[in-house]
Amino acid sequence: MDLHHHPFCPHSRFVRLLLSEYGLEPVLIEERVWERRLEFLALNPSGETPVIVEAQAPSVPGAGIIAEYLDETRGLALGASRLLPEDPLGRVEVRRLMAWFHEKMFVEATEPLVRERIYKRYMNREQGGGPPDTQALRMAKGNLRYHLKYIGWLARSRNWLAGTRFSQADLAAAAHLSVADYLGDVPWDEDEGAREWYARVKSRPSFRALLTESIPGMPPSQTYADLDF
Repeated sequence: MDLHHHPFCPHSRFVRLLLSEYGLEPVLIEERVWERRLEFLALNPSGETPVIVEAQAPSVPGAGIIAEYLDETRGLALGASRLLPEDPLGRVEVRRLMAWFHEKMFVEATEPLVRERIYKRYMNREQGGGPPDTQALRMAKGNLRYHLKYIGWLARSRNWLAGTRFSQADLAAAAHLSVADYLGDVPWDEDEGAREWYARVKSRPSFRALLTESIPGMPPSQTYADLDF
C-alpha cells in the first residue's frame, strides 16, 4: 500500500494513525499539494491529500472515504477493537464527529495554522507563499480554543469522544490537535478534560511515528512528544 500524504496535513495524519491501528505499514510518499504534481492529480483530481493506492485497485482519496474503505475491508479483523461501531446509532455519532473535526475544525482552525506557519515556508509567490497572515492566525487560534472546549466536554461526558469505545472520532480529533500542538498553539491549561484525553490517545503505539517527526528549522513545542504533559 502507498500513502500519498503530507507529514503535517491533519487528514493525512489521521489516516496514518488509522493504518497503524490496523497494523498496516504503507510506503509514505510526501506530496506538496501546492506543486500540483501531474502524477498525483491522476490519482486524485482534487489535488488533496491523503490518497492510498493498493496493488491492482483504484486509488482511494480523502480521509473519510479511506476510513470507510478500511473498515469495510479490514474492520471485522479487529474484533472488539473495531474503530467503527456495529450499531447504526453508534456509527452516526462517530461519523458526525468525524465530519466536525475533518470539516469544521479543519476550516476554522487547523488548516489556517498549517497553511500560514508551515506550507507557506515552501511555497513561492505564485503558489501563495510569503509571510504568515497574522489576522488568519489570530482567528484560527481563537477558533481552536472553541474546539478544545468541545473536545473537553465530550471527554468529560464519555469514556471516549463518541461513546464508550475508542473510535475513528478519537483519531480524527487527535490528528488535528497534533499539528496545532507541534506549533505550540494548543492552550492545554484551559481544559483539563481535553488534555487528559489527548494524553491517553497520544500514548497509543500508533502515535509513536508522528511524535518523532519534525520540520527543519522549526522544532516542536515542549508538550508535543511529552506523554505526561
